[in-house]
This record gives sequence, structure tokens and C-alpha cells, in this order.
Amino acid sequence: PTDFTQVNHQINRVLMSRALKLLDAQPSDRLLDLFCGIGNFTLPMATRAREVMGIEGSEALTTRALANAQHNGLDAKTTFACRNLFEVSADDIAALGKFDRWLIDPPREGALAVSKALAELSQRGGEAADLLPKRIVYVSCNPATLARDAGLLVHEAGYRLAGAGVVNTFPHTSHVESMAVFER
Repeated sequence: PTDFTQVNHQINRVLMSRALKLLDAQPSDRLLDLFCGIGNFTLPMATRAREVMGIEGSEALTTRALANAQHNGLDAKTTFACRNLFEVSADDIAALGKFDRWLIDPPREGALAVSKALAELSQRGGEAADLLPKRIVYVSCNPATLARDAGLLVHEAGYRLAGAGVVNTFPHTSHVESMAVFER
């Protein structure tokens, strides 16, 4: 009962569809889903790529994500790990290895540590910079933290903003989900 999930199921399908289209995963891709929760994006991503790793800060959510993958016959293409993504370093990101495309869907606090880690890897250059994904789809419920993290990705990590938009998750309220695509 304490697990987070999108409560508007119809809008959640729209979010998934748009995120998958923007991610543009290829069958040979390795994908990374940060702040994966119970696998909301991870599982559909696994139907389009060679493999997907989902990382979440809650052990309970990670366990649920694995169970969801098994229930949907996607456990051979998915792995899950529990990590505190609010304290992740460039070395932690580098230790994960190379992933072609990332999806980041953080809570309201955003993905500051992840964005800083990507910036540091970019600034190291060489093999460290080669680990950076060519595309990032960032889904955010907080436009302010998305803007903050976008600044780091564009100005310090070498990405360009390739597109952005919003999904009206709760009509007649101020709550929206923002989506941004970054490319290197």
C-alpha cells in the first residue's frame, strides 16, 4: 500500500507510450531505468530492447519490480538493483557499465546526484565519457527540479535538449508530468 504508482491508469498508458517513443530503443540496446519503482517503464522497455536494468532506492519496490517482471515473462531481459540514487557518484554510475539509453523518472526531489555524476563523467573525458548514454528520457512531476537537472545535463554533461513536453496527468489541476529528451 505504500508503493508509488501512477493512479490515473489511462494517463499512465499515455506516459508509457510517449516515453517509449522518445526513448526509441533498438533491439540490440542495453537500457537503464533509474527510479524504476515497481517496473512501470522497465517492463515495457524490456519488450523493445536486449536488456534493461532498473534501479530503485526502495528494497520493497525492487522486489515488487522483479516479481512483476517474472509475472510478465520478462525476467530473462530485466535485472533490478536497490541503490540510493540521491547519493550516487560518478564512480557508482561508471561501475554499472555502458547503457545505450536511459530513462530517469525521479520523485519530486529530482535526480541531482545522477545529473552531477553524468557531468563528472563527461568532464573526465576518455573512457569515462564513453559510458554516457546517447539518449536520456527524463520524466518529471516537478518542472523546477527538471529545469535544475537539465541545466547540469546541458551545460556540464555535454547533452543537448532535443525535445520536451507535458502530459496533463490530473486535468483541472496544476499537476503535470514533464518529459524531456537529451542527446549526446
